[in-house]
Amino acid sequence: MVTLTDVHKSFGRQVVLDGASLQINRGDRLALVGPNGAGKSTLFKILLGIEQADGGTLTLKRGATVGYLPQENAPVSEETVLARATADFPEAEGRLVARAKAILMGLGFKVADFERPVNTLSGGWSMRVALARLLLVEPDLLLLDEPTNHLDIDSLFWLERYLQSYPGAVFLISHDRAFINSVCRVIAALEGGSLKLYHGDYEFYLREKEAQKERIVQLWKQQKIEIADMEDFIMRNRARHSTAARAQSMIKRLEKLERIELPAEAKTVRIRFPQPKRAGVRVLALNGASKAYGEVKVYRGLDFELERGWKIAFVGHNGAGKSTLLKVLAGVTLLDAGERVVGTEVKVGYFSQHREGQLDPAKTVLQEALDVSRGNPELLVRTILGTFLFPGDSVHKKTAVLSGGEKSRLQLVKLLLDPPNVMLLDEPTTHLDMASVEALVEALKAFEGTICCISHDLYFLNALADHVLHIDRGAVTLYPGDYEYFKRRQAQWREENPEAVEVPVLEKRPAKAAPARPPDPRKQAKRLAALEEELLDLHIRLEELAGRLGDPELYKDFAKVQAVGTEMERVQSELQEKEAEAARLRTED
Repeated sequence: MVTLTDVHKSFGRQVVLDGASLQINRGDRLALVGPNGAGKSTLFKILLGIEQADGGTLTLKRGATVGYLPQENAPVSEETVLARATADFPEAEGRLVARAKAILMGLGFKVADFERPVNTLSGGWSMRVALARLLLVEPDLLLLDEPTNHLDIDSLFWLERYLQSYPGAVFLISHDRAFINSVCRVIAALEGGSLKLYHGDYEFYLREKEAQKERIVQLWKQQKIEIADMEDFIMRNRARHSTAARAQSMIKRLEKLERIELPAEAKTVRIRFPQPKRAGVRVLALNGASKAYGEVKVYRGLDFELERGWKIAFVGHNGAGKSTLLKVLAGVTLLDAGERVVGTEVKVGYFSQHREGQLDPAKTVLQEALDVSRGNPELLVRTILGTFLFPGDSVHKKTAVLSGGEKSRLQLVKLLLDPPNVMLLDEPTTHLDMASVEALVEALKAFEGTICCISHDLYFLNALADHVLHIDRGAVTLYPGDYEYFKRRQAQWREENPEAVEVPVLEKRPAKAAPARPPDPRKQAKRLAALEEELLDLHIRLEELAGRLGDPELYKDFAKVQAVGTEMERVQSELQEKEAEAARLRTED
């Protein structure tokens, strides 16, 4: 379908592609990996025809279509979410609209979001709309540049399943190892201008790469011995008349010998950030915490304690309240009721991708990084900036011209250079490459303080977390183990309770129930109780329908997709009506 043959591309003295060849057939699943600056985006641009190669050929099968999702900066539009998703189909009929809705809901949108203008969404949600539009068009070749950056775990899993059964070819760039392993069957490694294919998952690629390196090193050692022997022979025999001819012949052989070059060492950065002041055993606590947004009650009467030294991952469905809990613990979002208790000697630091106004636009990247109270030496600061993708002279860029991802990375660097003893991190790996994620994981594992994090990167979660907090419908359940342990316990519980709906409560921190409401008048109390039952049934029904939409097999029959979409709209509408009535009764009570 697409063929690259002996492609060359340089920017000045920097060789990006040096005789690269690649063939992509329908149904292929490839991940493009390589260090930052290796030329991955350039290769994508050549495939798209945006960038011209210096040499070689690009052949695209006649009639084949190519779709591209950039890493960020989705076009801003006044169109609604649904209209933007179906923009390539001016006469969108029922089945197509139903499929568009199914894709949007798989990516985390609710029915109520369909009519929202795209220009009222955050950058991350705008990127989800762009992805939905691309999936609806269904090009023969999908080029995806970090498609998981703006997704939560639920929509990431949905996208994995969708791409696994995608009829065309998929070629993606991602720093998420688990996502690559789930979707791709071939690793295309780009390094030093060379493009090599490894038929297996990411771990297979790492093993093969290390084995190849060991073979080259062994050959280099053997050649080094051979060269030393030849040089020794020349030294001993070139002055003798009887052996001078043989020595001259040996000199010519040595001159013609093709020298084996050792592979360039990949830069593995190990950073140990300054350690914070030791806090008390209980660093943060919530007592009877309640928080609502309008009529949506996220938490009611929640009790939760965070202990020193925990490295805890917050997990749960989209909209479960993970970011809200993180913000409440950080003191960024105030409670409606209850209290937030800060422990002895606790200093809290909060990182979010979406903070604005935190950087001085007149300062450079280096000046911002140096402007921390610890007074770190400039060499250490530059090393850390390089690790987080600010190499060389890029540290002299003004923060005013940085992209959203660059600003996010710089804010993370500043937090780590002067770390608090409690770090609250919301998607810290977004906009990082694999080497930077590795460096961040190692630094955070060595961090002696407390960490709470939300991340869609399962490799990051498993490498770092020693506790998992599952958040569901305002309740929290604590699992003392990594994410894999959490998944095993969840699977075990589901097997033991196939008909159950509620999540298991294992080692759960005490959570107070909402204060009992006096039955005044009795009719209202009775009606409210009935509504609660109806709302639970509707939520269960909605989850069942959402689960059906997560199955790619459904899309083979668009009539079924349309039926599920219509039923979801009805359930959503009924939910909104009953929730409004229940909220009114609670207020009057």
